[in-house]
Order: sequence, then C-alpha cells, then structure tokens
Amino acid sequence: MEENRARKLLVNTGKKLLETGLVARTWGNISCRLDEENIAITPSGLDYKKTSEDDIVKLNIFTGDWQGRRKPSGEKKIHIAVYKAFPDVNFVIHTHQTYASAIGLVGIENLDITEDEREKLGGITRANYGLPGTKMLSNAVSEGLKMEAKVILMEKHGALVCGSSQEETIEKAMLLEEICKRNIKFSFEEKREKDITKTDELLKTVRDKFKYIDLVQTAAVLECASKGLPIYAQLDDMAQMIGRKIPVIVNDINHVVKALERKNAVLVSSVGALVRAETEDDMIALRLLVDKAAVSNLHTAASNVKTRIGIVDASLMKLVYKMKYSKQKDR
Repeated sequence: MEENRARKLLVNTGKKLLETGLVARTWGNISCRLDEENIAITPSGLDYKKTSEDDIVKLNIFTGDWQGRRKPSGEKKIHIAVYKAFPDVNFVIHTHQTYASAIGLVGIENLDITEDEREKLGGITRANYGLPGTKMLSNAVSEGLKMEAKVILMEKHGALVCGSSQEETIEKAMLLEEICKRNIKFSFEEKREKDITKTDELLKTVRDKFKYIDLVQTAAVLECASKGLPIYAQLDDMAQMIGRKIPVIVNDINHVVKALERKNAVLVSSVGALVRAETEDDMIALRLLVDKAAVSNLHTAASNVKTRIGIVDASLMKLVYKMKYSKQKDR
C-alpha cells in the first residue's frame, strides 16, 4: 500500500474503533502492510482522536528499524510476527473489546461457534498470558500463529485480529464480539427495589464535588453492585488505569465521597458504579473499563475459573501507566 494512503487509513481506523467501542482511550494498536519489508503502525500511547497522519510510524519487520517522529506501538513485535507468518495478511488490529476479552480469560474449548463463523474469522485460538510489550507475550502469540489462526484471544489482554484489508479485519473484530457475547455465562437475578431519592442525592453531591464523574449502570455492573461483589483486575487495562480492585461502598454519601477521593472507580450498593477522572475522555474510558471488568468477573465466576492479575504485576502496570502512558496520550 502507498505510504500516505496507509497513514490516512490507520488514523481513520483508530477513530472507527473508538466509535464501535472495540478500543478505549489509547489501548490497542493498528498496522497495515506497505510492502514485503515494511509496515505502517500506530504510535505508542497516543490518543486515537489526536493521532495524525504524521504520527504514524514506518517499521521494517526484518530489522526492527523505524522512521517517524514518535515511537512505534509497544506491541510492535506482535504485529511483526503476524506479517512474517502470513504473507496474505495486510492489516492487523489489536483490540480490547469487552466480550472477547472476557472469553479469553476462560478459554475457547467449548465455544459456541459455527463452522461458517470460524471460516470467516480465519481460525481462532488463545494465547497464554504475558505482560504487555514483553517477549513472553509475543512468544505466546507466535505459538498461536503456528496454529494458522488469524484471530487470537490474548489471555488478560484482548484480541488480535488479522485480515487482508481494513474492511475485512474490522468485520472480523465485530463478528468475534458477536460470537463471544452469546458465549458469556452468567444470569441476572430479578431487579431489586432502589431508593431513587437517596441515589439522586448521592449523585448531586458527587457531581458538585468532582468535575468529571459519571454513573455506570450496565447490567453487569448493577449485578456486581447489588450482590456486593468487589471487582478484581483480570485484564491489563483495568490494572493499568484503575488498579487491582474496585471496592463496594455502602450507599452513604460520606463513605462514597471519601472512597472516590482515593479511588477513580467504586461500586455503590444498589446504585451501580461511580467513576471519577481528570478529563472527559478518561471518564468515558473508565465507564467502558468498569463494565468490561464486571462482565469478565461474572463470566469467570459462572465458569468456575479463578484468574486475577497478580499484586506485583498490577502495581507495576499501574505505575507504568501513571508515569508514562497517561502523560503520552495528549502529546
């Protein structure tokens, strides 16, 4: 593909992925093949809304050399592995889509998928966990590529989708989400009575105190809040932006305010989740992360699978995010 066209295509794809909810904030990455030796890839840690054509990086898949004013994505080794494995792949998207991420925590051995769907995806497999940007993760993905699968669910990390074009790759990502959504295993209890007056009073207080704050009341979040179930980080992006745990707080104004001064996301009994941020786009990202984390926790519990990000790994990712990626996204 001609380089200028590729740069424009990657910028537009990033915005499209944000609109569909397949990625949030700066997470995920996109690339396309330029020729036999080079690819164009999104930069590291830059908000998709602010990414311009000049920010796209040209990368040699054989030497690792790159050209551009920004560093290539930290997951560049995964993209390189794909293009080396599949000469017919011209476009790669790494997403953090909700249902595929949740299914990746449990596995695909009993996945309800038709042969037609499997064929459209180009095969699907699961890669073992590795910290973002590490050799362990790229090695795990490489093992999946040996299975000749063009869709890989990366445990605790998201999905890797490969296609011959941008259109085909996005279609695969959307189909993958449909398949994974119908495979989610948890049921909701009957709706409980809610103290609307007390909830309204709580919302007024927190919105007066914090500039960017929002209420999340998706089905999965409400289920966790109603059951009094704290949400533990099972996915990298929650560990990075929120931390190891989203606690459950009783529906008391003073308790909730104090909790929000320490945490950027809390569950409130019979209310849902409250998320607090420094910017509007961070608030939107937190909404997505809290819902995805709730879906993942309920799915793994219903599947009798215990999996969490370790304390050390969660702390490390939160620190790296705070010191590095949170400062990069607007530059």
